[in-house]
Parts: sequence; structure tokens; C-alpha cells
Amino acid sequence: MVLLPSDRLDSLFSPRCVWVNGPIIIGAGPSGLAVGASLREQGVPYIILEREDCIASLWQKRTYDRLKLHLPKQFCQLPRMPFPADYPEYPTRRQFIDYLESYAATFDVKPEFGSTVQSARYDETSGLWRVHSSSAASGEMEYIGRWLVVATGENAENVVPDIPGLDGFAGEVAHVSEYKSGEKYKGKRVLVVGCGNSGMEVSLDLCDHGALPSMVVRDAVHVLPREVMGKSTFELATLLMAWLPLWFVDKVMVFLSWLILGNLAGFGIRRPAIGPLTLKNKYGKTPVLDTGALAKIRSGDITVVPGVSRFTKSRAELTDGTALDLDAVVMATGYRSNVPQWLQGTDFFGKDGYPTTAFPNGWKGQSGLYSVGFTRRGLSGASADAVRIAKDLGQVWREETKPTTKRAAGACHRRCISVIF
Repeated sequence: MVLLPSDRLDSLFSPRCVWVNGPIIIGAGPSGLAVGASLREQGVPYIILEREDCIASLWQKRTYDRLKLHLPKQFCQLPRMPFPADYPEYPTRRQFIDYLESYAATFDVKPEFGSTVQSARYDETSGLWRVHSSSAASGEMEYIGRWLVVATGENAENVVPDIPGLDGFAGEVAHVSEYKSGEKYKGKRVLVVGCGNSGMEVSLDLCDHGALPSMVVRDAVHVLPREVMGKSTFELATLLMAWLPLWFVDKVMVFLSWLILGNLAGFGIRRPAIGPLTLKNKYGKTPVLDTGALAKIRSGDITVVPGVSRFTKSRAELTDGTALDLDAVVMATGYRSNVPQWLQGTDFFGKDGYPTTAFPNGWKGQSGLYSVGFTRRGLSGASADAVRIAKDLGQVWREETKPTTKRAAGACHRRCISVIF
């Protein structure tokens, strides 16, 4: 680490700053928790900055009540702590939140809540990261340290497409992050825009609560059975990929889907030309795992419609020339990364908010920059990257010349409001 003269340190450290003798982690979702716990085992100090007032805010505040993990629990556990044995194979939303809270308590992970990162930039002269944040409790803050871990994930902010006339629609419009239950929609005509896992499950939930859902299926989509002969489809695919090439496993998955679910083209659901696993690996598009929505589509309780060309005050005009009378719209249009909004001066992340380096090497950048939770491979991918990051940081942190670190931190004591060791 570069040791700077006192006048340079005076300009570097603002009146309200915190020196962190370890990584600064942005985000306290599952990815941030996994890194924090793994660093704790390495003996590396750190700080986690979280804009919300709780861990895993996506799960606690922006998910619907009936949500369960789409994959078996063994593929969703964080490093060094399995799910409780009495949990079902597909834990509920509440069970997963309880697991994460227990995980944070077990590994003594205590984020700084209410800290919204405004910017993060690497200072070439000092060799340090400067992270500016704001909070209602402490105002403007600057955190300074040698390493930065981006753990804000793939789902940091809502995506709402710009559909003509949507602002003039008189009924209720909600993003899926605001949807909790179909109870309040009973008897109402609801259009669900989006046919991913969320769109399918929300449509099913609306149906179960007596609503009249229509679901927009604009593009081709892979729909797979969640289980094949009692075994998770994901688990089966993982086992096959250990022995067979990806293209062949894709063909097996498509054949099993056809065998179990049948041909869905007659219901308005077209299958992509690219196989489900290849599509996931190359483009991050997750196949839909059916949890009951297809049965409702076949029975006519859920109506599949093409894309929306525009909204009027009470209707949706569709791309096939037909129109739907509606009471409400749910936008199951997903989320995106927000990293480009605050991470500055680096090309490690692209404009889409994902690392530009392909998996499995996207977890480490230059100048002490790391990323976790951007693999498009769910919780298992995030956990694997967290372990890699902690191991790498543990080695680097121990190799740092501690006299230099202590001298730099000593100078920081006189200028910063606190020091984290």
C-alpha cells in the first residue's frame, strides 16, 4: 500500500470518513452475507453497507407470499451452513428469510443499514477505494479502504418497460415487487405482463384467489417440469452435465419437457430454438419451472395472450389486433443491476451492470475490485464466488505489509471519525 505524505492524506480523508482495514462490501443480500461470513472465517475485517433497514431486502420486502425456492435447498445454501434438516426440499419465502437471519447471527454479520452508496471510485494515487454514502442517521459519509466487493446483485432495481398508454390506464398498475397476494384481486380482470417464473406463479396465485388472469407471452420461452420422476429437473441436469456435453443434455431436457408437459405451442407458448441450458449459460435467461400454472392454462383459467401494443384507459390492445378489458395490471418484467449508477472509473462492469469477464472468472477485477452474485447461476453461483473472494482476500490481506498498513491507519486516526480493523 502506498504511504502518502501528511498533506496528501489531509486532502484524501474528508472530515467524516471511515478507514476500513479490509474490504468494503456493498449489499447485504445473500451474496454479501456469504462474503462476510467467509471473510470472518479468514479473520479478515470488513464492513457491509446496505441501503435498506434489513438483510436480504429483496426477499423480505419485494417478494410475493407464496414464493418458494425454485431449486432444492441443497443448491441454495450459503457457505458453511446447510438448511435445517426439517426444512422441506423447496423452502418457503419465510423459511428462507429465517435461514438468512440465522446465518447472519451465526457468523456475526452486522451490516451498516440505511447506508445508500452514492459513488465508489478507485484513487490511483493512493491505491485506495473511496466510497461515498448517505444515511438518515449519520448523513454523508466516506469509507476508504484497499478493497471493494460489489454484492448488490442482479435484482437491485425494477424493470418496467415503456408501453404506450400505460400512464393513462385507470386501473391499478403494480410491479411484481409490490405484489403480495391475489386476494385483493378477487373477481378482477388482471393482465400479467411477463411469463418468467414470477409471471407464471403470479398468474397461478391470481387464479387460486378467484381473479381472472391473462398472461402476456411475447417471446419464446422454455417451460420445464420442476421434477422428473421425483427428482429435481435442475439436479438431473447437473448430474447429466457431469458426463455428457451441454448440447446433448439440452436435447434430453427438451425431450423430457415434451414427454411430461406436452406440446405447448397450441396454448401460445413457443419453445426457443436454443436449448434451455445453453440459453441460460450464454444469455442468462432462466427457464420456467412449472409449479402448476400450465394446468390452469390448459383448463382456460389462465389465458395466454401475445404482446401489448398499447394501453387505453380501461383496455390493453394486443399485437394480434384484439383487445382486453382490464381492472389491473401486474408487471412481472423483472429486475436489473444498478452498478453502473454508482461504480465509477472502471470497465470491469459493462453498461448492463454485469462483469465484462465471462464466468467463471468474473469474480475478480483489478485494483482490489471483486464482484459476487452476478454469475446468472443463482445462489450456488454466488456462494462459490464468495468462497473464492474470501480465500483470495485472506491471502492478500495477510501478505500486506502490516507496518505500512498501521502507519497509514495511524494517520487516518487523526482525520477519520472511526477506524475499522
